[in-house]
Amino acid sequence: MSQTSREIVRKALKFENPERLPRQIWRLPWATKHIPEAMAEIDRRWPSDISGPSKVYQDSTRHRGDPYLVGEHVDDWGCIFENIHEGVHGEVKDPILPDVKDWKSVVKPPFEILPKNISAARDIVNRCCETSNFFMMPGCCPRPWERYQFIRGTENAMMDMMDPDANVKNLLKMIHEFFLRELEFWCSTKVDTVMFMDDWGSQRQLLLPPSVWREIYKPLYKEYCEIARASGKFVFMHSDGYIAEIFDDLIEIGVNALNSQLFCMDIADLGRRGKGKIAFWGEIDRQHVMPSKNPDDGRQAVRIVAKELFDRSGGVFVQFEASPGCNPETMFAVLEEWDAVQREAGMKP
Repeated sequence: MSQTSREIVRKALKFENPERLPRQIWRLPWATKHIPEAMAEIDRRWPSDISGPSKVYQDSTRHRGDPYLVGEHVDDWGCIFENIHEGVHGEVKDPILPDVKDWKSVVKPPFEILPKNISAARDIVNRCCETSNFFMMPGCCPRPWERYQFIRGTENAMMDMMDPDANVKNLLKMIHEFFLRELEFWCSTKVDTVMFMDDWGSQRQLLLPPSVWREIYKPLYKEYCEIARASGKFVFMHSDGYIAEIFDDLIEIGVNALNSQLFCMDIADLGRRGKGKIAFWGEIDRQHVMPSKNPDDGRQAVRIVAKELFDRSGGVFVQFEASPGCNPETMFAVLEEWDAVQREAGMKP
């Protein structure tokens, strides 16, 4: 009997020999608009194994605009983004908190979006999970570093972290407490996993010194992992850029699956340090490989990842992001090559 999507993902995370590699292809609205036929073909031939429950959050009174359209967008926290490229997310140009001393009067976490009737919301989520064969991941996504940047602006945020005073610490605590409230709700439901994210890497190093990251942010992530693990949930994390300096820390605190820009780092080194300890939740390089006009570049990239990270017992996801410039023929080549890798290993693609 074939394994369900939920069983395949769980076995891959636990290194218990899934019948095939789990799949999840991300897509920005750009892909839906510009290459819809290719995305429909991917959905038909390589459907995702991960889904999410129905919406149970309330609408925000602060939210305004569409983050993926040209123009201004205001998010649930009141942060203002400007977008100049349709189909991708904009950036904060004018942070709402230029002076961190004003944090208490300016920053209001959006507790109003959380379910008002917790029991009813939990029942809705649980029914979705019970009637689905997908591995269920909610949309909740704590991101304390990025949220701090959105509120203060990147330059201010980086300076704040190098010498955090009481205002900085209290603002970060406020952000963290909101995310804890979110996680506690989701961990009381029957979802399979929770996720958090923060883009920590530039092309060559962390945005902050590793010692600063370990002092300020590692304890926050550790608490997220502890809440999840106490409820029997898996933990997924995403972080762009070069994050090799904190890779072992993420394993240590209990992250089960990491989505990262593998090709910014030494993939062989990551394999030596993490193979069998953490699942590599993608990705195939979206900067150079996925936009390539030569599909062989996609095939070669898959073989590089497979050589260093693949194991028949699990621990690798078929994953990439369909983002601006992505070449449909290269996308197909990547997916077909992963099928070939699995057949060679005696798995059913």
